[in-house]
Amino acid sequence: MSTEVSRRQVLAAGAALAGSAALTAGSEGTAGAATAPIGTGEEKSKVKPTIVLVHGGYADSSCWNATVQELQDKGYTTVCGSNPLRGIPTDAPYIGSLLDSISGPVVLVAHSMGGTVITNAAAGKTNVKALVYIAAFVPDVGETQGELITKFPGSEVEPVSVPVPYTKADGTTGIDLYLSMDGQAAFAADISTADFRVLQATQRPFDADSFTFPTTAAAWKTIPTWGLVAGRDKAIPPACERWMYSRANARKIVEVPRSSHVVMISHPKIVADLIVDAAKATS
Repeated sequence: MSTEVSRRQVLAAGAALAGSAALTAGSEGTAGAATAPIGTGEEKSKVKPTIVLVHGGYADSSCWNATVQELQDKGYTTVCGSNPLRGIPTDAPYIGSLLDSISGPVVLVAHSMGGTVITNAAAGKTNVKALVYIAAFVPDVGETQGELITKFPGSEVEPVSVPVPYTKADGTTGIDLYLSMDGQAAFAADISTADFRVLQATQRPFDADSFTFPTTAAAWKTIPTWGLVAGRDKAIPPACERWMYSRANARKIVEVPRSSHVVMISHPKIVADLIVDAAKATS
């Protein structure tokens, strides 16, 4: 009788201990499982913005190819906007429509004359979280590109710009500007001659009136801004780029001392890293 009682007591005690252990393990397991999804959920809640890149004159969207590859390798969706290069009244609404078509946050990037376009196009666009200017114009309201490019000495593109008349839709004559075959030193001194020849052959000209249209909005006054200075830029003088970025209260300014104007071609990783910096800081 006492032996049976003892056996029952041992079994009961063992069951109690086993149950206690199971509860403890279950509690710890639940806590661990709960912790992991919370962290995962936080990571998922950080939606990566779409990177929209806008080219300038004497170029097309392919000028961003190397930078796009860097960004895509980092997991960013990228869209290269095709800038009409007709001037603010045409270019800004066109890029603005592209921005309206994108759901979720956007980091808007521009090179050269594209800077003028995004400065106007991004105004009032709540999905645009950051502006990144890559050797680009950053005009204020009322300013023209013509005023800015002559504010500091050093631009050498005018002598290598070839004017070509064209007929506009209303029958009037406009002037398109093409970069000549002699324009490498002024525009793209740090890429190979073979690469420059392809760029020059596939370029898109811009309307000369682009230099005369006054800026109607300055998105950089309300949207965080980043800037890159091309240290050997002979299209937009580096001193002008520094001044414009400083005036725009850029959160970060990166300088590439040996870069020509086409820094996104010659130094795509540096360009991509600055864009990612802006993306991370605003998402």
